[in-house]
Amino acid sequence: MPTTLRRSLVTLVILLVMLPLMACLGTAETEPDACDGPDFLFADDFNGELNCGWATYDRGGGTATIDNSAMQLTVGQPGQLWWTNPGKTFDDVVITAEARQVDGPNDNAYGLICRYQDEENFYVFLVSGDGYYAIGKYQSGSDTVTYLTPNAQFQPSDAINVGVASNELRVSCIGSELSLEVNGIPLITVSDPTFVNGDIGLAASTLQPGTAIIEFDNVRVTQP
Repeated sequence: MPTTLRRSLVTLVILLVMLPLMACLGTAETEPDACDGPDFLFADDFNGELNCGWATYDRGGGTATIDNSAMQLTVGQPGQLWWTNPGKTFDDVVITAEARQVDGPNDNAYGLICRYQDEENFYVFLVSGDGYYAIGKYQSGSDTVTYLTPNAQFQPSDAINVGVASNELRVSCIGSELSLEVNGIPLITVSDPTFVNGDIGLAASTLQPGTAIIEFDNVRVTQP
């Protein structure tokens, strides 16, 4: 990938903190149905049968809607991260989901959140449509994101399906160890003790003009 695109990916995560983090909370549906089970802590296939409490919204620059049996994040403002949470609290978890880039620039970022405290404190695990990945930490009191990946930036991987494609994401948040696996291939494990529990989430951003559309399906949270 050209160097300029890689630099723009690094700029993305810095801008996410410097710009207002918009619409991240939305309005969750009241009285969510139980979306847990004997073999998992939480699961949602977005088929409309359960209300699992996800925040949905339609605001300038970004939307979060349940459509086509998927959670769809639409992002039209470069440099801003948009996300949605179900309003849960978990300790150690393994999160899996199918993420699909439906449309928009490949110079983007999308993925999963764990240990979400509030809009300034959480971990995010991202892949991009041009084949890069990163683990980042948002923490109040800092004006930049802390990258936990090598060299404090996005890293390339052939495991990521690029462009308009699907990627199977698996995130582990166990103790201080944070791991990212894509399409069955482990990419990285890092250590950070800052957050020990919190909500999960789905996130997306774009770095180029144009509208990025990312769909998430078959979200599942299990104990390690």
